[in-house]
Amino acid sequence: MTGNLPKPIKKQREVLYMPSTGHSAVLGTAGSGKTTLALYRAAYLSEPSMPHTGKTLLLTFNKALVTYLKYLKPAELRNVQIETYHTFARGYLNVRGKMRFNCICSDPEERKGYISRVVKAVETGYEPSKFFKRPIEFFMDEIQWIFSHGITSSDEYVKVDRVGRIGTNLSRKLRPVMYEILEKYVELRNQTGNMYDWDDLALHVRKEFEDDDSTRMYKHIIIDEGQDFSPEMIRSLAAAIPEDGSLSFFGDVAQQIYGQRMSWRSSGLNIPQQWLFKENYRNTKQIAQLGLAISQMPFFNDIPDLVEPTSPRADGALPTLAKCNSETQQVELALKAARNVSTTQSVAILVKNREQEKVFSSQLGASATRLHRDLRVWNDGPGIYHGTYHSAKGLEFDMVIIPFLDSENLPDKDHVASHGEEDALTHDGRLLYVAVTRAKTNLILLYSNELTSLLPVDGNLYQEVRP
Repeated sequence: MTGNLPKPIKKQREVLYMPSTGHSAVLGTAGSGKTTLALYRAAYLSEPSMPHTGKTLLLTFNKALVTYLKYLKPAELRNVQIETYHTFARGYLNVRGKMRFNCICSDPEERKGYISRVVKAVETGYEPSKFFKRPIEFFMDEIQWIFSHGITSSDEYVKVDRVGRIGTNLSRKLRPVMYEILEKYVELRNQTGNMYDWDDLALHVRKEFEDDDSTRMYKHIIIDEGQDFSPEMIRSLAAAIPEDGSLSFFGDVAQQIYGQRMSWRSSGLNIPQQWLFKENYRNTKQIAQLGLAISQMPFFNDIPDLVEPTSPRADGALPTLAKCNSETQQVELALKAARNVSTTQSVAILVKNREQEKVFSSQLGASATRLHRDLRVWNDGPGIYHGTYHSAKGLEFDMVIIPFLDSENLPDKDHVASHGEEDALTHDGRLLYVAVTRAKTNLILLYSNELTSLLPVDGNLYQEVRP
């Protein structure tokens, strides 16, 4: 029933037989097999011969990972549906008659324009204040935070303890003004026919389920990469199962890169026991040691539920840290290394954003697989893959190449300007952790000038070369 999936070993077997009703949480480190176990869990819960059997939904955040999961899913698992949360949310609201064509504000620039207009309009009603001069990205992310935590009134927003992102907390006296901006944004957005955006979709789904007394479509729901689901997404999924159903949460808080910075406990799940997975089965000892060193840097401090990995036994080469003469040489070296090994190994070139990705896609063309939301078919085996750190979540490759590791690139300067240095270090540090831990046996790190402060300075972690 589980095809070519690797067989669960040791403590992994316990996860298959977690209670088939109620809420369960599996917290693990990178490389501990959480994604594979999520598929095994889906197979167990949907098994027709078992008394707990029922239609099962496996959700994740990333569309490229959905494609990969569908590739791994054995054909026999016909009672298991795999999709992103937002696909599920749109489908449910559509069934309930609450979704019409083109009613989601999905363009970030359009959303940015709405919020920019609203901030300027609200500003005219107040005395001059530095608050209104903050970068527009601050207002965008604060609105996202409010939606993501299911806050629905100014009073609730004023009383809540944790507001804002690291380094950009908002004083209580300014919160009513911020909430007024949110309300004006929703009003303006609705006037243009956009009933939702990606951030408040979960709020509407959760409210709709609370009013929905019909039979639930899925008996069991499994969340993979759960650290990237907002509290409101998780609450909506808890409301989507019947009383005799189950919700299984798989996550790694060290890989939390979408800005929620929350424990799964804040989502209201009732979990009597959690399972911790510390064994790293993916990376060699040397790559795992670098990942562990990154997770022990100051910007990972005070992360709730962080699972420290056990170093794997598999031995390998130290990660290569190469100082190049220029960004051009970084690109040339990355392409050369990728092409040299791609006939026998899978190799991924991972970068910070889509702009940097275009540097490689323009030269690789159709000969490589681009990791992106429209990826429909997963081509396993040797070859070149390229994409952003985000797009590689949940995936693994024999070799990973990470260029542009210069201090002027990481942490992102625009992020520092809008949210402060501490937040930028935390955000981009987790991104880099994700990228590094995608590599199974070989890792190449490239820079030209000053190395980013997001990487540990311990020279014993690398083999340093000058091309």
